[in-house]
Amino acid sequence: MIPRLKPYLGIEEILAIFKDRKNAVQHFESAFAKRFHTDHAIAFPYGRSALWAFFKSLNLDPFEIVQPAYTCSVVAHATVLSGNTPVFVDINLTDYNMNLDLLTKAISSKTRVIIPTHIFGYAMDIHKIQAIVTSAEQRYGHKVWVIQDCAHSFDAQFKGASVIGAGDAALFGLGISKQITSIFGGMFTTNNEEIAKIVRDFRNKHFKLPSWKKSLKRYLYLLAVYPAFQSSIYGLVYWLQEKTPLLDHLTKDFHLDEKIHFPPDYIDQMTNIEALVGLEQLKKYSEIQYKRREIAKMYFNEIHPVENWVLPPRIDGATYSHFAIRTINRDELLAMYASTGVQLGQLIEYSMPHHPAYNAYTNGKTFPNSLLCSQSMINLPIHPGLTKKQISKIINNTNSHFLLNEK
Repeated sequence: MIPRLKPYLGIEEILAIFKDRKNAVQHFESAFAKRFHTDHAIAFPYGRSALWAFFKSLNLDPFEIVQPAYTCSVVAHATVLSGNTPVFVDINLTDYNMNLDLLTKAISSKTRVIIPTHIFGYAMDIHKIQAIVTSAEQRYGHKVWVIQDCAHSFDAQFKGASVIGAGDAALFGLGISKQITSIFGGMFTTNNEEIAKIVRDFRNKHFKLPSWKKSLKRYLYLLAVYPAFQSSIYGLVYWLQEKTPLLDHLTKDFHLDEKIHFPPDYIDQMTNIEALVGLEQLKKYSEIQYKRREIAKMYFNEIHPVENWVLPPRIDGATYSHFAIRTINRDELLAMYASTGVQLGQLIEYSMPHHPAYNAYTNGKTFPNSLLCSQSMINLPIHPGLTKKQISKIINNTNSHFLLNEK
């Protein structure tokens, strides 16, 4: 079975454990900063831990944190668990990013941070965001921080400028579903030396050194992931995931959407094992990004959509973390593709303001676009490990489905 996602791992990551582990995290931070042209990079166990640490280290509470309604729950979790209040903004239906006209209206005298999420690898208009923020700062007389959420985008570009360098800082997730991975992990980057010092000092003071047991568990997880995503084995993994509760314990600690919580190790520092894997992945980033864009190009050129399917926009500078499609019959499509040996991604299955844990934060607004997307988005596999034969199968299955629906 072709998996919906697959980390681009090779023997290099498996053998990384045998490399010199001394100061591996610091080496990873330096290499990450150099690769993405930023002055400072600070490693964390998760991206959400980095965001939480930013709030806490700058004493940002209790304030309003403006963020998109359609995004991963961990951003809102970090907001609430740091003592702040999320203010949600609906999205547009073109690139699924936060609607900037609504962003202007969402900012108040209590706003201290805005988090633009460049979803699915599509860069937001970083210049317009900065203009909105500058106007708000002049209006209210205080700093409004801008933290770019780059978990999907990495260095997506808006009119030739990387989103990483815009605003005050950027945030990355490095789990196995991301464009590059350090098994788990997150990274906080900034060009501001003062912010970097404050956040790094807070991490060093308040985050615990990881135990050898945790390092071992991370490596065993890597060893399990490597074969699990091979097409010849993934059918069994898919069956266990969909038909049994056996794999639940592997995910519930990290993503339990029914409540606001963090993983139990959210204040552990990144392990050296994770950093060593991350260093190997950085070497592959250019190849990974090139292959994602090439697969997206094939999908755009060869898929022939019909009514009720909305293909993603084709935009220069996008990194295509997902090839996101909007449809009215998501469940039917998931089952149909699975029966042919292709797993589709079921994208962000919740609209944060409609999430039971966040109903109290709607402020009387309805967020119709966010709700629509939470019920109708899928994505075709676009990971760089896809073979030409697998890509052809996905395209042929898709066009066959379209032809079937046209008759």
